[in-house]
Amino acid sequence: MRGELTELWRYRELLWSFVIRELRIRYKNSVLGFFWSVLNPLVTVLVMTLVFEYVMGQRVPNYSAYILAAYLPYMFFQLAVLDSAQSVLSQISLLKKIYFPREILPIGSVLANFIHFLLAMSVFFAYLLVIWLLHPGDNPFRATVIYLPFIVLLQLALTLGAALFISALNTFYEDVKYLVSVMLYLLLFLCPIMYFSEQVRYASGIPAEYRGTVYFLYHLNPVAMLMTAYRKVMLDPQNVPLPGKGGLAESLPLDWTLMAICAAVCISVMFAGYAFFNKKKWQFVERP
Repeated sequence: MRGELTELWRYRELLWSFVIRELRIRYKNSVLGFFWSVLNPLVTVLVMTLVFEYVMGQRVPNYSAYILAAYLPYMFFQLAVLDSAQSVLSQISLLKKIYFPREILPIGSVLANFIHFLLAMSVFFAYLLVIWLLHPGDNPFRATVIYLPFIVLLQLALTLGAALFISALNTFYEDVKYLVSVMLYLLLFLCPIMYFSEQVRYASGIPAEYRGTVYFLYHLNPVAMLMTAYRKVMLDPQNVPLPGKGGLAESLPLDWTLMAICAAVCISVMFAGYAFFNKKKWQFVERP
């Protein structure tokens, strides 16, 4: 693996060229350009806020900020994985003509989406600043935001590993991209994006003696743990309404034991995905 990484570094300028190409293609002939990356999640979050806050009674101050804090990272993961799934297959004719490290293709797709994610997060922080200016007594910022780069890098590692693994599989089995699309859709509801992780911990449908275990197992999903971590480090804790009980649950602190497990999983997935891709990449040109 060390040899592949050294070679990838030698081709870093080509990698950057692929990233720029991905960024240009996405919004070619588009008037709004990058702002489509922000407009889509903003409209989605607006609808979610109207439904959950005003129809279903999810009375949490700045509820839209809590949705955005998890939804933007999830959209990065979803779009990066789906884009990378086709990255090798769409360039298979090019692979048969010239040589370059094949992993540049899925990595380039992930990095292009990562740049969009960073830009979207800057808009999110501007949104938080507007909230603070309009309601000075309702400060959404936290000092723990210093942990944000660590969480972002973990998600990038997880995304790269998943992208490398899926792009290699999809080159041989095109059903993979459809399966992954369905799984990512379901994962949206299995992660604390439209709801809070505390609502899993205190769910009335789970017997009290099993709630702690279910909460622990729930956060073994690295995507769910990362979404929880984004909220915990960026936003002030809020008491969470409990469905069916009419009460409030106190916000739980970030579990650093679960965070350590998540970190180990993310790094392992990255190295495993890279190893799997390197094992299969020489067979790409043999694909009919």
